[in-house]
Amino acid sequence: MTSVVNEQREIWDAVSDGWRRWQNVFERGAASVSTALVRLGGLRPGQSVLDVGTGLGEPALTAAGVVGPRGRVVGIDVSPAMISAARARAAHVPFAEFLVGDVTTAGLAPGSFDVVLSRWGLMFAADRVATLRALAGLLKPGGVLAAATWAPPPAVPMISLAFRVIAERLALAPPPPGLPGPFSMADPKEVAAELAEAGFTEVTVTERKVPFVMESVSHFVAFSRDVLPPRMRSLVREAADPLIWDAVAEAAAAHAKPDGSLDLTSTCLCVRGAR
Repeated sequence: MTSVVNEQREIWDAVSDGWRRWQNVFERGAASVSTALVRLGGLRPGQSVLDVGTGLGEPALTAAGVVGPRGRVVGIDVSPAMISAARARAAHVPFAEFLVGDVTTAGLAPGSFDVVLSRWGLMFAADRVATLRALAGLLKPGGVLAAATWAPPPAVPMISLAFRVIAERLALAPPPPGLPGPFSMADPKEVAAELAEAGFTEVTVTERKVPFVMESVSHFVAFSRDVLPPRMRSLVREAADPLIWDAVAEAAAAHAKPDGSLDLTSTCLCVRGAR
């Protein structure tokens, strides 16, 4: 498990600058999911909330706007680079703190949170059921977990399109099943079963559309280059295929609207469970 955590840390540290560059564009669509998770969790002023896999600080900062200064917000992430960026964004929110680590290493007290949130973070856990069980232990009795995961790749062009084209172009084998990754929690029935196995009750899984729009094909290609994980970045560089990004642009153009912008509306699963 330690090796998986270390690998995830290296990946997210490596892509943190790229995600910072595209943060505002990404949040134009993703912010709706932060809002949905806060509502799904039933978050109220004065409550305590934990954001797992907070990345650049969401949905922690959205939650902070709900709980207010009488509440408490803690965001955790294995990536020091991501946490550094989240702290900078939260400099004006003194009741929000951001910690490097995961649920087993962040030193969080059992039963200390009213709500646990996670926006596209749980899919990267080395052992999801163990992580979910640990999160249940951090909740107060009656506390709620509200999380977002991605639907299967074809329904998530914002994230999967460039990866698919590059993998096809380089004839890459699909990753072995069971590994952490953006689509490792794409099956609603499996997700519900994992939450139940971890001890959550009243489990629900619902689909939600995420309205991602990119200004142009070239913007999408630039975004995809900037957030490409280091291993795939190395494979692209080694392949020296001058047309690989042209192929990504051609696939992206299928999502173009009359004004040249791209409609990359994607589907996520919103998951809720009670302790």
